[in-house]
Amino acid sequence: METILVKDENPIRWIILNRPDRLNAINLKMIEEIEETLKEVENNDNIKIIIITGNGRAFSAGADISQFKELDPVKAWLFSTKGQGLMNYIEKYPKPTIAMVNGYALGGGLELALSCDIRIASTNAELGFPEINLGIFPGFGGTQRLVRLVGKGKALELMMTGDRIKADYAERLGLVNKVVSPDALENETKQLALKIAEKSHIALRLIKAVVNYGLDSPILSGLEMESLGWGVVFSTEEEKKRVEEFLSKRSK
Repeated sequence: METILVKDENPIRWIILNRPDRLNAINLKMIEEIEETLKEVENNDNIKIIIITGNGRAFSAGADISQFKELDPVKAWLFSTKGQGLMNYIEKYPKPTIAMVNGYALGGGLELALSCDIRIASTNAELGFPEINLGIFPGFGGTQRLVRLVGKGKALELMMTGDRIKADYAERLGLVNKVVSPDALENETKQLALKIAEKSHIALRLIKAVVNYGLDSPILSGLEMESLGWGVVFSTEEEKKRVEEFLSKRSK
């Protein structure tokens, strides 16, 4: 891999963006390599959860601006489509995903974090969509995912001003789930990942599906998906085992 590092600590796969000299700027190669390593373990039962982070002082400072000079309208459209494809894949990925946000998460880097299920940030993290300062705007799904997390007004403010915000404010907005000190970031993220990895992988997958598809559906359709998914988990041996263990403990 040229642009990322991959480390397996079963049940966790770490994907580490590895262009620290460019603040882990996202180029086409990085998009392809992240997708490749995710596909590699999609059906690997030993890997139950994914953590994405960055090497150095940034999660990712965004798309690689040095490539922008080569983009005509068609190439820009295709680059946006490619980036959106990765973010959509991560959002719908069958295993839980956590973004461990160390340092800058700007532009495309923030869009990558937004595509993950959970975001844990260090106190020194800065987040934002500065694209407006280049006369452009988020193109990897940020205009859609940000508004769903923080609401229309705040999303428009962040994209229209290009302002960066600190991690504690991002937590208050609901943009990140938790903020911890830089020294505690890796351990806190790892412990959360291990806790989630202990849960039923089928139930986790169905939670993601019902929530993600339900967001874009009328509530009655979402509720029907919930009921159908709830029925599915009752067909699994894991559900039967866990219920039996719970009842056995309660009877003691």
